Amino acid sequence: MSRVALVTGAASGIGAAVSTELADNGWVVAGLDLRPAPRLAASIAVDVSDAGQVRNAVDAIRGQLGPIDALVNAAGHYEMTPVSQISAAAWTTMLRVHLGGLRNAVHAVLPDMIERRTGAIVAISSELAIGGGDGDAHYAAAKGAVVGFVRSLAAEVATHGVRVNSVAPGPTDTPLLAADSPWRDPAYLATLPAGRLCTPEEIAYAAHFLIDGPGYCTGEVLSPNSGAVI
Repeated sequence: MSRVALVTGAASGIGAAVSTELADNGWVVAGLDLRPAPRLAASIAVDVSDAGQVRNAVDAIRGQLGPIDALVNAAGHYEMTPVSQISAAAWTTMLRVHLGGLRNAVHAVLPDMIERRTGAIVAISSELAIGGGDGDAHYAAAKGAVVGFVRSLAAEVATHGVRVNSVAPGPTDTPLLAADSPWRDPAYLATLPAGRLCTPEEIAYAAHFLIDGPGYCTGEVLSPNSGAVI
């Protein structure tokens, strides 16, 4: 029987790499994103911060492909802003996309996983959730909340056969990082033990490991970050 994975943010960056990694390893992959995600078994354009849109999309995917066995929440939004310049709207948007998007996706897929007593959920967080960053307070706060959500949910659903983990990447070579981003500055890269940005494919491999790897792993955070946080 085919295994079905749902990936949010599937149209680009880490989400696209996760979709490819899972599809290449026998998963039937459906994607949610503001933009179409080509070459997937199903792709629905949604705003992940809208619970109703996510719920309707998941219902449609379930009807087309069958029960969802794994969720990878990779939809994201990033900007650098000093704390004094973070508007209320920017603060709310950051939380709605990252924490709200995760909550909405989990609410849509979790009841079936609990009923079937199997499932894996992986949320993409950030090393900034662990180490913080200059100009990244609202992003780091949202990603830190994701880690707290993951660990709490993992404890809540472990007895139901559902595993919940997180991947906290360091700066990754995706379109979210502008060409002039300080994270791309050679002087910053020289401070990393690995000396380079992570690739989306490396993050995807970590997410795949948490889905298909050891069944005892839940409530954990993997940190592929080129040594940025050790």
